[in-house]
Amino acid sequence: MVVRLLMKPTCVLCSLLGLLAFVVAGQCTHSPEPDQRWMLPPGWVSLGRVDPEEELSLTFALKQQNVERLSELVQAVSDPSSPRYGKYLTLEDVSELVRPSQLTFHTVHKWLSAAGARNCRSVVTQDFLTCRLSVWQAEQLLPGAEFHRYVGGPAETRVVRSPHPYQLPQALAPHVDFVGGLHRFPPISSLRQRPEPQGVETVGLHMGVTPSVLRQRYNLTAQDVGSGTTNNSQACAQFLEQYFHNSDLSVFMRLFGGGFAHHTSVARVVGKQGRGRAGIEASLDVEYLMSAGANISTWVYTSPGRHEAQEPFLQWLLLLSNESTLPHVHTVSYGDDEDSLSSIYMQRVNTEFMKAAARGLTLLFASGDSGAGCLSVSRRYKFRPSFPASSPYVTTVGGTSFKNPFLITDEVVDYISGGGFSNIFPQPSYQEEAVAQFLKSSAHLPPSSYFNASGRAYPDVAALSDGYWVVINKIPTPWVSGTSASTPVFGGILSLINEHRILNGRPPLGFLNPRLYQQHGTGLYDVTRGCHKSCLNEEVEGQGFCSGPGWDPVTGWGTPNFPALLKTLLNP
Repeated sequence: MVVRLLMKPTCVLCSLLGLLAFVVAGQCTHSPEPDQRWMLPPGWVSLGRVDPEEELSLTFALKQQNVERLSELVQAVSDPSSPRYGKYLTLEDVSELVRPSQLTFHTVHKWLSAAGARNCRSVVTQDFLTCRLSVWQAEQLLPGAEFHRYVGGPAETRVVRSPHPYQLPQALAPHVDFVGGLHRFPPISSLRQRPEPQGVETVGLHMGVTPSVLRQRYNLTAQDVGSGTTNNSQACAQFLEQYFHNSDLSVFMRLFGGGFAHHTSVARVVGKQGRGRAGIEASLDVEYLMSAGANISTWVYTSPGRHEAQEPFLQWLLLLSNESTLPHVHTVSYGDDEDSLSSIYMQRVNTEFMKAAARGLTLLFASGDSGAGCLSVSRRYKFRPSFPASSPYVTTVGGTSFKNPFLITDEVVDYISGGGFSNIFPQPSYQEEAVAQFLKSSAHLPPSSYFNASGRAYPDVAALSDGYWVVINKIPTPWVSGTSASTPVFGGILSLINEHRILNGRPPLGFLNPRLYQQHGTGLYDVTRGCHKSCLNEEVEGQGFCSGPGWDPVTGWGTPNFPALLKTLLNP
């Protein structure tokens, strides 16, 4: 009642008219994502307005309940000192906690039904609705929206997006976080082939990173594989028309999988696997997740989007909210600049990661391949953090190189390794001590104006990210580099540790960060040499942060030493 008294009289009227506010466009409305930057990314072009009768599929994120309680439960089940450690919630438990109120559910349904939306699908947690509408209906429903078709990216992907901000009826402000499928463009992978290093004597040395090189560096023996007797599983997610071929996996394992037991096909594909040419991103992820986490059942989530208006990453999150049984470890080589996304979108995605953590899932994200990043506004520079790498509820993986690219030696920073401090998420308590120590002891800190020292700092760990061999469309391809490589490698190693935990009657690792920081990186090789790239200007001269003893925002706590990490993480 108090809220109604504070509303404009016209807004009270709109509410009483059954939320038909879209009829009086411009009145009684609010912008749910006022800070969403709309800018056509490089490489995308407009093909013009979409026909008004064409059908769209849009996703409505409904307001959740008890998010603070969810955060408390994540801390309890992830902290080894807690009596609730490892006692994860089921999907049904999570749903009971966060599902929207009946008022929210009925209000939003009434609004959508009045607009002619049909075939609305929900998820188990009831906090997302995906509905089909015509373009005309959607533009009436969301004042300000104007749908255009765009094409871009290496695969000439087509998407439908609005170049203008949308609004919602003011009466829906307590009920809807945002609408998916209007603004965000699919990110393009920064995974690249680098030139072969020159001027180095290579006789008798290895010619790039392969599973055997990784196993030697990270101390994995032929016996360090899945047993085949547990329900252990792992997964990677693919977007933007990125597909893998089982035939490539077979060739890869035949060439590089000698000496250890392994699978030669994926156990399950969730989503529609296209018949087009294999992509370098998908091939790399599958081949190295399955060779690091060898002989473990592997799923691939492929989310190109069933419709041009859908956001593939959002569709992946919906899949996680709709399955009771999921792989224990998920690796994702995906990221956007924080400043390109709305704060409400990032906060909501962060809550989705909390839901996964409460259920005991380990989510690993690549830290990105732009170093500290760089944002220039009116000739003032600052570093540019990446999301979801900056979420406090995922484990973020940075990248390293061998000191000698042809020799299995100590590792140094791979200059592309993403890292820094979030401008959106505050620093979680689990990392305060480590970050404070870095800020106090680092001899090469950039100017304080370049980064938010009180933000969530990342990455948390690292692995080799430079000079990989990948089989793509049956062709062995060398010198593939990026944190898209280090992430599935670290994920596969965590899956092997889960295998031992399950065999010993322990729960899977779940959200790793609280334990990782409590144990000060025990079981990891500390990477202490090298810096990553950033703004190329007079103040920082292209250098971001530098690695040093202990945790740093370039390689986190370091790279895996499997026997030591297994010993550290096996119990309790």
